[in-house]
Amino acid sequence: MPHVKKYLFTPGPAPVPPEVLLEMARPIIHHRTPEFSAALDQARDRMKPLYGTSSEVILLASTGTGGMEAAVINLLQPGEHAIYVNGGKFGERWGKLLAAFGMIGHEVRVEWGRAARPGQIEDAFKAYPESRAVLVQASETSTCAVHPVAEIGEVSRKRGAMLIVDGITSVGVFEQKMDEWGIDAFVTGSQKALMLPPGLAMVALSARALDVAKKIKTPRFYFDLLKELKAQRDEHTTAWTAAVSLICGLNKSLEIIHAEGLPQVYARHALMAEATRDAAAALGLKLLSPDNPAPGVTGILVPEGLDGGKLVKFLRDSLGVSVQGGQDQMKGKLVRIGHMGHLSPFDMLIAVGALEMGLKQIGANIQLGAGVTAVQARLARSI
Repeated sequence: MPHVKKYLFTPGPAPVPPEVLLEMARPIIHHRTPEFSAALDQARDRMKPLYGTSSEVILLASTGTGGMEAAVINLLQPGEHAIYVNGGKFGERWGKLLAAFGMIGHEVRVEWGRAARPGQIEDAFKAYPESRAVLVQASETSTCAVHPVAEIGEVSRKRGAMLIVDGITSVGVFEQKMDEWGIDAFVTGSQKALMLPPGLAMVALSARALDVAKKIKTPRFYFDLLKELKAQRDEHTTAWTAAVSLICGLNKSLEIIHAEGLPQVYARHALMAEATRDAAAALGLKLLSPDNPAPGVTGILVPEGLDGGKLVKFLRDSLGVSVQGGQDQMKGKLVRIGHMGHLSPFDMLIAVGALEMGLKQIGANIQLGAGVTAVQARLARSI
């Protein structure tokens, strides 16, 4: 099928608004100038409401994984114990980071698609009372599931442990309450709900985390958050060469987000996710995460015996519609449709329409139009 337009529904990178692309295409400026300082200061300030915090937000030239690494090496030392939730590929990454830097990680294993239970964290503390932190995803991108960060924060606080959270597919997607939930380090990245290309990580630190970071002896250089915070807060620039165009683009994307209004942004993400889940039900398809689904990305199980890899490839190569497959044990069994970035609810008509055609192509017994009709019905109820 010939096509001239491509559509991006992956859970990152996500579509970027034209205004942001234009902002990043402006002539480059130096990162030691008043013009850049103004953009940096404004972007950092505009990030705070998305985190639900009055704490400082630090921008790093890296992907979200760099932000995760920075949180680990600035708040924990080799030989110290930490509990981490492994409910998917990114929970697993917490464990790998702890091991890489000589910390002792204690895994709380959660079935893919399910949420961690606060009782599991309590049990982990009983088994490993010396644990100094809990590391968890707010939204596990690989399984499209949301973990109960507020409740996990209560358990952590009772034990005097820090709470370190990956918010890469939650910040800007649904309401986050860093201060209220007792989060000590909150990480996100640019290429999801913040409507930017990959390349920026953001880390917000609580007052307690800042105090801890002053005492930590773990070797660090580029990802020294205290050094980076001093440069950004006191000198209004970055410690190292800044990702100038991305930071200017971030300032523009945050301007767009705040102009829409955070409640409206969150409602838009929720509506897209609900419409997609309704479409899956109408097509007789199951969700990977039926009980605690993420509003940023929906995971739909491919009918048994069919090849999800072929489905993803057909959508991309024949229809120009990019979605994401599953990882590890879900490879070939899952299709993930993202709802982040420069997308609106009507875009789900395209995503679901293409999904139906792809399913038919690989031999699924579905009724063409059933999913699209379900999306239309859900959107109509929101008018």
